[in-house]
Amino acid sequence: MQVDIKSIHFKADRKLEDFIKEKVEKLSQFFDGVISAEVTLKLDNNEGTDNKISEIRLSIPGNYLYAKKQSKSFEESTDSAAEALRKQLLKYKAKIRRN
Repeated sequence: MQVDIKSIHFKADRKLEDFIKEKVEKLSQFFDGVISAEVTLKLDNNEGTDNKISEIRLSIPGNYLYAKKQSKSFEESTDSAAEALRKQLLKYKAKIRRN
C-alpha cells in the first residue's frame, strides 16, 4: 500500500512519518483491498493544546474512507484516526460480504 504524508506549514520529522506509515499500513490487515492512503497533518490556530490535526483518506476499490481527528500530539490524533478507519473498514467488509 502506498502511504502519502503531507504536512501543512511545517516539516514532519522522520520518526513521526515512520510512526504514521506503520499505523496506516496496519489497516490493510483488516481489508485486503486498500489501495493507498493519504495522510494530512495540520496545526490548528486555536489557543488550546489540542491543536494537532491528522486526516487520513483511504482509497479502496470504488470508494474512499475518511477520518479526521484532533488532539495534543500528531501521534495521538493519527492513532485515533486509524482506529476510526479500522472500524469503518470492518463495517465496509461486512457490508460487502452480505451482498
